Amino acid sequence: MKKQKYDITRDPVCLMTINPRHAEAMTEYKGQAYYFCSEGCHQKFLSQPDIFVDKALGMRLTVGVMGSASGEFADDIKEMVYALGQDIADRGFVLITGACPGLPYECARGTRSKGGLSMGISPALSLDEHVHKYFSPADVFDVIIYTGSGLMGREVINIRSSDMVVIVGGSSGTLGEFAIAYDEGKIIGVLEGSGGITTQLPQLVTSFGKDTGAQVIYESDPRLLISKLAEAYTAHHYKHPSCFCDGAHASVG
Repeated sequence: MKKQKYDITRDPVCLMTINPRHAEAMTEYKGQAYYFCSEGCHQKFLSQPDIFVDKALGMRLTVGVMGSASGEFADDIKEMVYALGQDIADRGFVLITGACPGLPYECARGTRSKGGLSMGISPALSLDEHVHKYFSPADVFDVIIYTGSGLMGREVINIRSSDMVVIVGGSSGTLGEFAIAYDEGKIIGVLEGSGGITTQLPQLVTSFGKDTGAQVIYESDPRLLISKLAEAYTAHHYKHPSCFCDGAHASVG
């Protein structure tokens, strides 16, 4: 039986089939990604986007927020992360977290407050285990994916499901998520002023001494951080969003 081939995406202006890695341009509009065969089509879209948005699929971009799940947090840090969640919703992006308490929960609350879409990647096998074994919340998510992979196992799923990754606060677990994102060539935002490992990441990145294709952006203003990530992603990172794309950098450990 012959297998059917599926189009990856289409240019919403000329309807040409496009592989995102080979697109001449890309833009994000209301949280969705659109790819173009030429700068001409790109500019036509930008001039009147509402004419073209329904002509081709625009997949929602995802922002994974990884950070401290336990500990005491100052009110200003919680407010900052809550605002981050609101900013993600305002841009129309989908929030991904580890469905845990702490700072990722505050972010999910912010997204929920603006009617944004929030997805939790749980370490548990079921809702019952999620709540009673991992003592994790379930009240601010539109979708929870039960991986059954445990706390460490679900980290890989968190990162690979995120177009952009943001680090807030964090300790050893968050450092592991950062390491996965960095080695796999992701675009990463670090919310400065949120404490934890965010204060040490600039020195750590410098010490790595390797180019994985990852890009790290540091910013203390949540809205500006999301804007900078989106700008960098649409300008160039979309061509090699991770090390699993042909021609992208490969992690060497």
